[in-house]
Amino acid sequence: MSLQSILSGTGVALITPFKSDLSVDFTALERLINSVIDNGVNYVVTLGTTGETPTVSKKEKIEILQFTYSIVNNRVPVVVGIGGNDTAGLIDNLQNFPLNKSVAVLSASPYYSKPSQEGLFQHYKALAAASPLPLLLYNVPGRTGRNLSAATTIRLAKEVANIAGIKEATDDMNQCMQIIRDRPKDFLVVSGDDALILPQIACGFDGVISVAANAFPKDFSTMVNLCLKGDFTSAREIHYKLLEGYDLLFEENNPAGVKAFLYEQGIIENVLRLPVTPVSEELQTKIKHFILSC
Repeated sequence: MSLQSILSGTGVALITPFKSDLSVDFTALERLINSVIDNGVNYVVTLGTTGETPTVSKKEKIEILQFTYSIVNNRVPVVVGIGGNDTAGLIDNLQNFPLNKSVAVLSASPYYSKPSQEGLFQHYKALAAASPLPLLLYNVPGRTGRNLSAATTIRLAKEVANIAGIKEATDDMNQCMQIIRDRPKDFLVVSGDDALILPQIACGFDGVISVAANAFPKDFSTMVNLCLKGDFTSAREIHYKLLEGYDLLFEENNPAGVKAFLYEQGIIENVLRLPVTPVSEELQTKIKHFILSC
């Protein structure tokens, strides 16, 4: 079965809950995982950047990964985030992390370094060669400082056998359409932009890896599945219901926004590790009002 079949629909980029002493809150993580699965998401992504992984130690990452496997318990597929700007270090993680219960690795493009397109190609080629699982590219230029061009994406898709798809998080719809037009037929393309998934599915995207699905998994996954069935009339009703919520999620910071939502829903404590801090009191009030209005 191809990853297009396994990872179509809604994946959720799980946050990492923390206790007030900044340790990982595994009880809250269990609540969150059960919440998203019970409300219809198709798969979970652990150790992504929404999980504050730059501030999570290697030991903690392995503990979170093993715990996630145990709570998911084969109910949905698991994708593991292993990305960054140290190619050699990522190769070590790919070879030593417990990936046996995952279906794919999602790897965010190198941040800060701003490699050339050739540098990005060689980085991903090296990771793909080392990965025991299919590799998903993750283009998020607003955070990394460098866009993975459509041409480089298609080159990787066609020339590197173990690269199976991309999470595309640019708001450049022309680039999105170029990838869809030119991709190999079995190359998975999912969105990294919750607010754009409706038009992106209309263009041919296979689904989304979502931040919003942490906070409103039932509505969001229903909307995505309606789009995939071609029922855009029904999907638009949910999309516009959630539209303000998308803005609130990212108004100040991700994952501070989604953690504020989950705190109001009683799933987690509103704790983040520096340099990220909770949202302002003003935004927290807006989020509370939005939840009540839904």
